[in-house]
Amino acid sequence: MRIAIIPARGGSKRIKRKNIKNFCGKPIIGWTIDIAKKSKLFDKIIVSTEDKQIANVAKKYKAEVPFSRPMRLADDYVGTSKVVVHAINWLQKNGHQPTDICCIYPTASLMQVKDLKASLKHLRSGRWEYIFSATTFDHPIFKSFTKIKKSQPKIIFKKKISVRSQDLEETYHDAGQFYWGSVKSWLGEKKIFGKNSKMILLPRWRVQDIDVIDDWKKAEIIFRLMKTKKVIY
Repeated sequence: MRIAIIPARGGSKRIKRKNIKNFCGKPIIGWTIDIAKKSKLFDKIIVSTEDKQIANVAKKYKAEVPFSRPMRLADDYVGTSKVVVHAINWLQKNGHQPTDICCIYPTASLMQVKDLKASLKHLRSGRWEYIFSATTFDHPIFKSFTKIKKSQPKIIFKKKISVRSQDLEETYHDAGQFYWGSVKSWLGEKKIFGKNSKMILLPRWRVQDIDVIDDWKKAEIIFRLMKTKKVIY
């Protein structure tokens, strides 16, 4: 039994009510649910939330909200894995037998069906504990620096700051879209970004973490372009 679990709490700070904020015509979580449904990969699409308004929006877009997430799992410091484990435990206690779980973030509006399918194929090979989406940094992290008083830069990687960009190794980061894993991996609290995980690489332009309003606006531009031009890479 394959289950999509979408963790969507109501207490987002930097963008208020982010998970149900209007994004190109409908709540952003609505787009995410639609993509999961379009994939036809899931026996159930479950939204884990403590928020009644989010629950109602999720139901409107035909996701299931069979339980209310405990408040102890809805603050700023609870990791996603604990939320997924709670959902799996609920499913098992209520007569369901999930095998593969895909945690999908509610703001993953740029997610593509083909990436979900390719990731599941890798997971089903049995070689990996998790499959997750990732992309490359758009600037070499080895040339990064922090700020000290009076806006003075402090170099982080002193030995590499003078190395040509093309001679530096490629670095990657989590794309923040989806995380496939077996029930055994989730319940065993295996590390998502461990040696037994595999990255599905996405093009940088199709990845946008949404933390502040500028991120939101950029994501909407990309989304509209993809919809208008029917561009999928």
